[in-house]
Amino acid sequence: MATLQLQGDLATAFDKIHQIGDGFSGHITMERGAALQVPLPEKYVRMTPDEIAAGITQARAILGERLVVLGHHYQREEVIRWADFRGDSFKLCKDAAARPEAEFLIFCGVHFMAESADILSAPHQKVILPDLHAGCSMADMADIDQVEEAWESLLEACAGQKIIPITYMNSAANLKAFVGRNGGAVCTSSNAKKIMDWALTPVEQGGAGGEKLLFFPDQHLGRNTAVLEMGFSLEQCAVWDPHQDMGGQSEETLRSAPILLWKGHCSVHGTFMPIHIDNMRRQHPGVHVVVHPECTYEVVVKADSYGSTEKIRQIIAAGKPGDVFAVGTEINLVSRLALEYPDRTVLSLNPNVCVCSTMYRVDGPHLLWVMENLIAGRVVNQIIVPEPTASEAKLALDRMLQIG
Repeated sequence: MATLQLQGDLATAFDKIHQIGDGFSGHITMERGAALQVPLPEKYVRMTPDEIAAGITQARAILGERLVVLGHHYQREEVIRWADFRGDSFKLCKDAAARPEAEFLIFCGVHFMAESADILSAPHQKVILPDLHAGCSMADMADIDQVEEAWESLLEACAGQKIIPITYMNSAANLKAFVGRNGGAVCTSSNAKKIMDWALTPVEQGGAGGEKLLFFPDQHLGRNTAVLEMGFSLEQCAVWDPHQDMGGQSEETLRSAPILLWKGHCSVHGTFMPIHIDNMRRQHPGVHVVVHPECTYEVVVKADSYGSTEKIRQIIAAGKPGDVFAVGTEINLVSRLALEYPDRTVLSLNPNVCVCSTMYRVDGPHLLWVMENLIAGRVVNQIIVPEPTASEAKLALDRMLQIG
């Protein structure tokens, strides 16, 4: 597989890609290591939805068991309909590891998910992301330089205290690697409490022995878990702002706070507000409000229940005919649940909520494009996490899997 290394800004890079033409099928990276998506050939742009569906059906039949398609809950219907496995990022990475016979893993999700799948998959397996522009705004709120700078400052300010770093799954591989080499672990929204408990449990009791933890990049998941599930107070949670000196905190605050939260958030879940819950209860008396823990603390405490995308699905599945649910998470999942359970009413907590724009980049044409390239013997958009990043990140991911 060819690799084209580009330097300069994005406009220059795209000009170079167009000069090469649509026939280039290798992996394109910028000097800083960020991948660029090759423009989709005109053939796929002009195809109708029915032609795309027919093409994918044929491609899947040809590739057979060599291919596994993984679909995140937030994917649009035209994509997730082809998934062999559906789930959140944690479940899908485990599903990928459970299919060692597959040669190709197409991850219909975003970049950090495909990276994790590459780290956890077998050496012979190739992980493919249909559109390299499918990223995560939350993951971008913490980069490795910022985290390493914060770590050095915290070690100095909190000298003598053992700090355990915890990164949410929604983070780049190099941040997972940072956590791995510094004795920490990855977590997801479904196991954040277990991981945070482990970080603060004495070593002799099977924990990491931390006196405090640094949780990034999502402050809301960290705060909601610490306060609502672990018994900490809001005052014991200090927010580290990477754009301010010493994170915007005094040394005294940093030393006394057991929970240090990175100032990051999900742009979709941040749109849900307490007033949306008030409006929903007024419009639908008896409604059950369930939200994702990436929502703000004020929203989560006002809801009837909260949890990961898998837990949200379980809550609605356990409902009964006639029940009304207002769901605070990405709209594609909410709409899908409404279709799957027509005997109950499933509404978006915020009727004006937008889709996850980066997740939405994956579509039918891109999915067909990567499949037909595989049939032709070309692997496009392969996600490869280099060493030593992969090994160090795997330490953090393996700790998460061992803890549960």
